[in-house]
Amino acid sequence: MRYLFISFLLFTISNSLQAQQLSTLSPDKNIKLEISLDNGLAYFQVFYQKEEFLKKSPLGLSSSAGDFTKELKLIGSKTAKIQESYKLNRSKVSQVNYKANEINYIFKNSTNDTINIIFRVTNTDIAFSYLIPKTTKNNGKCIIEKEITGFKLPLQSTTFITPQAPPLSGWEKTKPSYEEEYTREASIATKSQYGLGFTFPALFHVEDKGWILISETGINGNYPGTRLSDASSDGIYTINFPQEAENNHQGATTASGILPMQTSWKTITLGKTLKPIVESTASTDVVKPLIKTSKIFNAGRASWSWIVWQDESCNYKDQKTFIDLAADMKCEFILIDALWDVNIGKEKMAELVDYAKSKNVGVLLWYNSNGNWNTAPQTPKNKMNTQEVRREEMKWLQEIGVKGLKIDFFGGDKQETMKLYHDILTDAAEFGLNINFHGATLPRGWERMYPNYMTSEAVLASENLVFQQAFSDRYPSTATIYPFTRNTVASMDFGPVFLNKRFNREPNKGTIRRTTDAFEMATAIVFFSAVQHWGLTPENLTEKPAYLFDYLKNVPTVWDETVFIDGYPGKYCVIARRKNTKWYVAAINGENKAKTITVNLPMLKGKNVSIISDGEGQESKFSTKKLEKGSYNLELSANGGTVLFTE
Repeated sequence: MRYLFISFLLFTISNSLQAQQLSTLSPDKNIKLEISLDNGLAYFQVFYQKEEFLKKSPLGLSSSAGDFTKELKLIGSKTAKIQESYKLNRSKVSQVNYKANEINYIFKNSTNDTINIIFRVTNTDIAFSYLIPKTTKNNGKCIIEKEITGFKLPLQSTTFITPQAPPLSGWEKTKPSYEEEYTREASIATKSQYGLGFTFPALFHVEDKGWILISETGINGNYPGTRLSDASSDGIYTINFPQEAENNHQGATTASGILPMQTSWKTITLGKTLKPIVESTASTDVVKPLIKTSKIFNAGRASWSWIVWQDESCNYKDQKTFIDLAADMKCEFILIDALWDVNIGKEKMAELVDYAKSKNVGVLLWYNSNGNWNTAPQTPKNKMNTQEVRREEMKWLQEIGVKGLKIDFFGGDKQETMKLYHDILTDAAEFGLNINFHGATLPRGWERMYPNYMTSEAVLASENLVFQQAFSDRYPSTATIYPFTRNTVASMDFGPVFLNKRFNREPNKGTIRRTTDAFEMATAIVFFSAVQHWGLTPENLTEKPAYLFDYLKNVPTVWDETVFIDGYPGKYCVIARRKNTKWYVAAINGENKAKTITVNLPMLKGKNVSIISDGEGQESKFSTKKLEKGSYNLELSANGGTVLFTE
């Protein structure tokens, strides 16, 4: 990274001077950040194209190194221009050219303790973090008890956010796990479902001005995962730390570290449209790679028996069938889910891994994260939560040729738990294993920080299509919310692409699928996950047209470029993604009524494209066309979709 320091300003503020205000602009001058002191209280305010998107919002924290929530004085600031180019190989883009104006504000409190508040402003994002420096007065361990950081939204704003679940709730006491329903343009006065606030990321429609997405990044065991409170009567959401009962009361709710100590980064992405939200790289811009390795960790597609055939399919015969399915579909992986240690065993698993190798398919194995902070009975248990046992298990996995792990049931955001994520990723990188987290927290910059991090659930995912007809009924609408919220900040393992009419091994049992086949094909693009675990079953290959599988055999899971085309959360979504020179454009209709959407697709102008679109009922149809003008009329059935891709 290259820093060019422009200025260093010192201020001597007398006790009689009660207010101070400074501002900085984005490189294109569309975003204005204002910092102010009012009677010793620090605030920030955000404007976009001269319109107020965030009102005067509080800053500060309390810690063992000082109380920085009041009686503050601004004693100086440093400004810098930051310009950096970096690459990603498991993300929605592969090349990022990051440009930001940075300003580091230096405050002292009434007892002469120091805190820095660092802001970075790009043309679409603001990121900020607190840094408590090491001084002769404070030079040891520091505990941060709370943040008073807040975000004050205009009162007419509406929300697309998910509530924080109570600790030790849900199935077998496995929550909180970021698996709740999104609000749908609810008033900011609407209280959270459980009275515990809301999880990141949080999307707000700011009156008629535009959109803001607020999230968090840059946690590697150095900080707890935080969340937003319910909004106050004047529209302020404040930062909350984890609850004491998370992870079955294990670990502190506070943050601790050795000075100098830096907090997580809070990120704000804003714009008149949803384009900056969908295309933002704020979650990776302010973090750095943590592990150097010569090992290569491949992304790809996976067959997965459990999602439709469920627990009974975790046996040697059925997994061999799904290895064959993966080979037929040119999938890189098969995911073998819970209970494999009991139903298959380690010796037979080694045989399965060898069989998969002969088919050029890598094996991913499921693990329970622990055995003591929930009552989930699925095994293997107690293999991932302590280092010695974890490394012994990973050594065996490496020896038999397993390619990666899906680790489930974490149940909390305490710093101790965030460190467990870090430790698992670090050890797994050494043993050449890629990692997917389920029942888990929101990933916070991990696509750049760890070379083997692939994806996380952290969303109400496809298993709920199997478990709840109500979720299946709402799924078309829900699917059009995720690209603007959860999936814009990180890889999301939803587990898409279903062709069974019912979510069950038996054709006349189970919940009913409401989406069209073209909708399902579109989710392979609309949903981004470095490893995509598909809901396909073997019979699909004989029941459905070959062109669907020709498309799926070639669709990428990681991308060089992502472009927002059109959409509105809960209604519809159109996204374009590029891999090398090949473009894919996907549209999904979140409403139970047909619609026509005219979109501009300059990347397809003059190109021959293949089109999978809605046919009769749930069936699809295939066509080819040259797009002379680069525009296209999307004819979407109720709960339908379309995919266009270049040759």
